[in-house]
Amino acid sequence: MRAYLNGQYLDKADAKLSVDDRGFVFGDGIYEVYRAIDGELFEAERHHRRLEHGLEALRLPRPTEADAGTLHGIALRLLRENGHDTGEATVYVQVTRGAAPRAHVFPPADTAPTVFVTTYPFKGFADLRRTGATVITQPDVRWLRCNIKTVQLLPNVLAKQAAAEAGALEALLVRADGTVTEGTHTNLFAVLDDELRTHPTTELILPGVTRAVVLELAHELGIPVREEAITEEELGQCEELFLTGTTTDVMPVVSCDGRIVGAGVPGAIAMRLHDALVARMGGVGAR
Repeated sequence: MRAYLNGQYLDKADAKLSVDDRGFVFGDGIYEVYRAIDGELFEAERHHRRLEHGLEALRLPRPTEADAGTLHGIALRLLRENGHDTGEATVYVQVTRGAAPRAHVFPPADTAPTVFVTTYPFKGFADLRRTGATVITQPDVRWLRCNIKTVQLLPNVLAKQAAAEAGALEALLVRADGTVTEGTHTNLFAVLDDELRTHPTTELILPGVTRAVVLELAHELGIPVREEAITEEELGQCEELFLTGTTTDVMPVVSCDGRIVGAGVPGAIAMRLHDALVARMGGVGAR
């Protein structure tokens, strides 16, 4: 497997980081995951805008690789070299503040950021989508800047592990006031009274690229949409629940905390939106 690290293309096994790298020491970095379809990046501009937002929000030095054209070229080369330029794959990009003596303040301005890029094969959830996924709820104990895609993911990891141990696909995160925000690595949609609901784009959720596309598709299909959070109490009243994400597409939920959602089968609105997303992606999402 080939990777890119700080200006070099090399075997991933040979990619080495300093133990002083601030991503390792402090989680001081951001990442982005792109979906690739037959060697091309899906919604690349949206993903790149989110990456740029993360750099700015964390005041990370902007590496030369952050140029959209440069990053696109790195991704396409790795997709080819890794044999991921046909079918579906993902491209992983991570930028940290670089290696420097451990200190809570930023290192000197001339400290070079660390840039790592690689690709992975992608296998979808077609079988699970036909039956629908199960989820659980977990307390949302993350920091208050969830709109930045940082590598600081320990609360997400712990919640996702709780879901795995419960035999569920995902954990829905619930704030202390009862507000349901999103999943550990997905956005959440609900259907209540035939209206599509999702948490508004605030600092409490990650502005998902697939979420944005699904909202566009819902408007195109004439599905009423309201960007308003649902509560934990409303989870039990939903006609449908579904998740969205770069590697999740549109995933209907049929059970939450052991309670059946709706009729206990993938909902009609979720499947209409999934079909529309498949069409937007060139028909590959059904694989």
